[in-house]
Amino acid sequence: MRHPLAFADIELVSDTVTLQPLMSNHANELVQLAASSNMSSLWFTQVPNSNTIDSYMATAMAQKHDGSALPLVVVDNKTGKLLGMTRLCNADFTHRRFEIGYTWYGEAYQRTSVNTECKLLLLGYAFEQLNAIAIEFRTHWHNHKSRAAIARLGAKQDGVLRNHKIHPDGELRDTVIFSIIASEWPVVKKSLHYKQQQYR
Repeated sequence: MRHPLAFADIELVSDTVTLQPLMSNHANELVQLAASSNMSSLWFTQVPNSNTIDSYMATAMAQKHDGSALPLVVVDNKTGKLLGMTRLCNADFTHRRFEIGYTWYGEAYQRTSVNTECKLLLLGYAFEQLNAIAIEFRTHWHNHKSRAAIARLGAKQDGVLRNHKIHPDGELRDTVIFSIIASEWPVVKKSLHYKQQQYR
């Protein structure tokens, strides 16, 4: 059942990127983007390839339909090309808690201003428009690059869920949970704006 406060379709715009709702016609470009950087070969991530894109899209759209997530693509403002994607997910509108997840970028756009700008847009929307009290980030224990990137945002590690998920191949995943709470947002926002300026 769709939550009455479920996400509306939005566009979030910064100087260089725009976050737009995921559409079915994005599928091929997402597969090409992931393949060009071998992202889909990373066993500890959920990046689509030509074999998994249909189920990947179906899951994202089902979450959007039931109001639990808002899947978004990251678009370059100058070229119109897709740079990656992200998602506001695991939405709890009653307690105003949300997760930012399913985030990945093409290899050429990693360690650039793109992630900083996307997180500024999403966190600003969540804290300032949805009145969130906390935003979570979750990642695989073995995804050390992701863990470091989340910590650089200013999120604090809450803990580790041991044997949190069973992957299709039977692997048991430990999940590391980070969060930013509402009272921390002003300082995190200031820090992210500072980091954004360093790329210019």
